[in-house]
Amino acid sequence: MSMQHDPGHRTELTIRGVILGIAICLVFTAANVYLGLRVGLTVASSIPAAVISMAVLSFFAGSNIRENNIVQTVASAAGAMSAIIFVLPGLVIVDWWSGFPFWEAFLVCASGGVLGVLFTIPLRRALVTNSDLPYPEGVAAAEVLKVGSGLQESGTNGSAAREGLRAIMLGAVASAGLAILAATRIAAGDMQGFFRLGVNSASGFMFPFSFALLGVGHLVGLSVGLAMMVGLAIAWAGAIPILTAMQNDPNGVLEVRVMGIWTTQVRFIGAGAMAVAALWTLGRLAHPLVSGFARTIAAARVNETATGDQTDRDVSGRMILVLALICLALIAALVWGFASGTVLAPSGFGLTLLAIPFVVIAGFIIAAICGYMAGLVGSSNSPVSGVGILAVVTFSALLLIIVPVSPENSSALVAFALFVTAIVFGVAVTSNDNLQDLKTGQLVGAAPWRQQVALIIGIVAGAAVIPPILNLLAQAYGFAGAPNVAAIAADPLPAPQANLISTLAQGVIGKTLNWSMIGIGVLIGAAAVALDSFLSHRKWMRLPPLAIGMGIYLPMSATLPVMIGAGIGWWYNNRALRAPDPVRAQHLGVLLASGMIVGESLFGVLIAGLIVGLNNQAPLALLTGEFGPATHIGFISFIVIGILLYRWALGKSFAAPDAAAR
Repeated sequence: MSMQHDPGHRTELTIRGVILGIAICLVFTAANVYLGLRVGLTVASSIPAAVISMAVLSFFAGSNIRENNIVQTVASAAGAMSAIIFVLPGLVIVDWWSGFPFWEAFLVCASGGVLGVLFTIPLRRALVTNSDLPYPEGVAAAEVLKVGSGLQESGTNGSAAREGLRAIMLGAVASAGLAILAATRIAAGDMQGFFRLGVNSASGFMFPFSFALLGVGHLVGLSVGLAMMVGLAIAWAGAIPILTAMQNDPNGVLEVRVMGIWTTQVRFIGAGAMAVAALWTLGRLAHPLVSGFARTIAAARVNETATGDQTDRDVSGRMILVLALICLALIAALVWGFASGTVLAPSGFGLTLLAIPFVVIAGFIIAAICGYMAGLVGSSNSPVSGVGILAVVTFSALLLIIVPVSPENSSALVAFALFVTAIVFGVAVTSNDNLQDLKTGQLVGAAPWRQQVALIIGIVAGAAVIPPILNLLAQAYGFAGAPNVAAIAADPLPAPQANLISTLAQGVIGKTLNWSMIGIGVLIGAAAVALDSFLSHRKWMRLPPLAIGMGIYLPMSATLPVMIGAGIGWWYNNRALRAPDPVRAQHLGVLLASGMIVGESLFGVLIAGLIVGLNNQAPLALLTGEFGPATHIGFISFIVIGILLYRWALGKSFAAPDAAAR
């Protein structure tokens, strides 16, 4: 049953498609929330969602490429909305919230997310229709849809889609299986060590046996992987040895000493580098965005008198205005209510007057920046966390103008800054995703207004699942830097971005930022920008400056497997070029990597439920003490399973499509 039909009888926005998209969205949102809190990265879900859609809808009569596109559009909101965890857990980390109140957290996600869709509607023509931006994930999703649709129409009944679904399932089972083995404590989940370099200096290494992180590396590509390797080398082969030598503590525990230096100093070097990279991106985008927006307004005026080409029709201006006013009214109520419940209540009106224009103006600018960056490097690679850093620092500084800081209100001001930044971040992460979807739609002949409706549906669905998942993970693991009073497991989730953004808000408002380390990071960021510009000029492989900053800022446990995965992905893609159908072969690798991410991440959510339900931090443990061979078993299992997965993918790639699907 179709929800909408146009005069051309285009089956596109259907009830079954929306339901399937919501189901996929809920699963991928849960997986991405866990992944983001663990390693500081989320991944786009468009391609695996498109494959799942084609596999499921091939059993129904009348399904087509546009309906499958709607499913992936709804589901892709999982990759967008889950990134809100880069900010929202900060309210627990600074000890303002003890959990995540459902309606408050839901409305923060939903209002910011819907506003992000609305802000990018007038940018569609400038950044999608009339742009030469590559949109790597949007184009890849369109190719997957076209291949699946072509095979289905030629009578193979979705065999390619089922082959892709098999790749996702195989990757998911393998990654979840290794995580389960580690949970039993028969195998270790990682290996790490800390060591001295010379007399006083020290460093260390951390390597988790994580197929989720390996899959992330495959997806982000060699350029980002190498850039993160440069950042990791700066941090662990440069900054940490130098700083430990300068601050010698011969009686201290080596691990505590190294990690203390990284937490309190080196991370701020990464923050400074990321801020420079974000500002550089903003400066480069200023002219194309202004000129592009002018073209969009001109095109919109022409479109108002056009006869109605469905492939170039947006949601009506009246609907945009109504939805925007509803979102802003909700945001005003949220901000007013938040301030009224604190010592900031006397300044509640002024703070609301500051917050709403900031959300509108900064939100629109950020929507344009993030949309452009997603078009340039892809949604998964787009450095929205750098934009979040700029947003929280700017808004925290503005708060100091409105309300003088005192010991009584400083905590409330920090919490208020994080709350408003979370809304702005909702705008950012949505715009980072939905222009990618609109590019896919443009390539498959979809109606933009239907996709925009589907995006709003997906955002609301994703926003509904985020608060309970966050509460579950907070109870099971807690977050690094938070009181973690109710957490059951001993090792909290790192929540790297939320920790950094919270620290920046506290530093600006409390005037305690480690400016010397940030200044060093600024210099490194400037050098990274210069290096990337030089590489671009010579047309060599680029090293994105923000990825270098992330390599400094993120823990080695979050970056080292990503780098290895990027190298494996590069090797696999080169081998795939020799296959009879290189595009199909490379897509199979992408789907296998997506399955790795989903399997381990979903297991992380499921075991969190067991931890809370059984009040046991190791509910699957078969051994209570240390098991000597555990590290060797974990490492060997990781290597062997990885080899088998990629051998399977290459074997299928070099087989005939019909034979491979069996």
